[in-house]
Amino acid sequence: MLSDLADFEQIEIILKHESNNLLKKMKRLLTLLFAFAFTATVAQTANNSVSIGKVETMHSNLLKEEREIFVYVPEGSGPLFATKHYPVVYLFDGDAHFHSVTGMIQQLSQVNGNSVLPEMIVVGITNTDRMRDLTPSHDTEGSGSDRVRDKTSGGGEVFTAFIEKELIPHIDSLYPTAPYRVLIGHSLGGLMVVNTLFNHTNLFNSYIAIDPSMWWDERKLLKQAEKDLAGKNFDHKTLFLAMANTMEPTMDTASVRRDTSFSTEHIRSIIEFTDGLKQNKTNQLNWSSKYYNEDDHGSVPLMAAYDGLRFIFSFNKFRMPSSDKEFLTFNFVSAIISHFKEVSKQMGYTVLPSEMLVNDLAYQLLQKKYFDQALRLFEMNIANYPTSLNVYDSMGDLYDAKGDKQQAMAYFAKALTFGDSPITKAKLEKLKAEK
Repeated sequence: MLSDLADFEQIEIILKHESNNLLKKMKRLLTLLFAFAFTATVAQTANNSVSIGKVETMHSNLLKEEREIFVYVPEGSGPLFATKHYPVVYLFDGDAHFHSVTGMIQQLSQVNGNSVLPEMIVVGITNTDRMRDLTPSHDTEGSGSDRVRDKTSGGGEVFTAFIEKELIPHIDSLYPTAPYRVLIGHSLGGLMVVNTLFNHTNLFNSYIAIDPSMWWDERKLLKQAEKDLAGKNFDHKTLFLAMANTMEPTMDTASVRRDTSFSTEHIRSIIEFTDGLKQNKTNQLNWSSKYYNEDDHGSVPLMAAYDGLRFIFSFNKFRMPSSDKEFLTFNFVSAIISHFKEVSKQMGYTVLPSEMLVNDLAYQLLQKKYFDQALRLFEMNIANYPTSLNVYDSMGDLYDAKGDKQQAMAYFAKALTFGDSPITKAKLEKLKAEK
């Protein structure tokens, strides 16, 4: 019976270890590349290897040790566009799950124009003493077992203090972070996600607990959850709970509920936690859960992180017109303002319309000579990103396309006051030569 739970931990250990037209086309191509290309955030190193993110080492006074973290930051749009700020995902067992989570976010926020998720920074927290850091209380004996637990267990609160007082300030000081944070954890990491939700509720905005070890220390946190779900207010907090299929092949969830053996304690504890979530409907917690019948404890993190992020950011995707006819009659300005007003409400801070999204839509309208709509979108970008080289260069393209060379030159010259762009310089020099 004990071997089932021991296998869970072993699985996790394994996981750890020419002409103006040409210039316009070039500008359009660069815009599309910046908006949609995977290569914008994938670095090719000198030895031709591909890397995503970087490794940092920081000293923790609270933990009294050096900590290694993995950090992924979207490279955004490059030097032509304004600096962006990003929500941050903090990921337990970063050495096991960093690549899958960063790839997923990149795919759903950038590739092919996706806006399913916002672009986000990902911080993967690697392990030194996993049993110490990812257990909120010291357990000398596992429930239903005579196996002595690791003597260092129970350091979860100190580890949380490290995250709150050292890691988050470190990340905020070095990277363009926005005031929205997500915490993701699997197994014991999932246990710590739940512990953080109940005992440090405001540290994160959203939580993804993947097959959490709610059985830990004779269900101590599960018992606390019963009280907190009934008595606390979780307004503006979101939880996604994932449960893997860790039952015997002959069992179903109904028989698991009736079972009292140690082999089903892991899944039973999660079922009971889910019951508590369902029973308490007045605590304002925005939550969802999913049972993964086809996934076991080791395979569930990939799909659960995907579903959890999509649940948390279900409001993020901008609805594009579904046909060419709708595209040409669509009120983009009104739709964009309305959409990002709702995004801002959900995120809890002002989220400006994406410069790249607005820029690309305006160029699509410009190509079809819908100058008035394109103008309004370019004006929106100038208002929102007044220090971006791109927004003035784009407006210059609009006036050039309309035949107003004087205005076009003025905007190209304005663009160059915010940075250096050979393409913008070439367009400006060409118009000057034509005067």
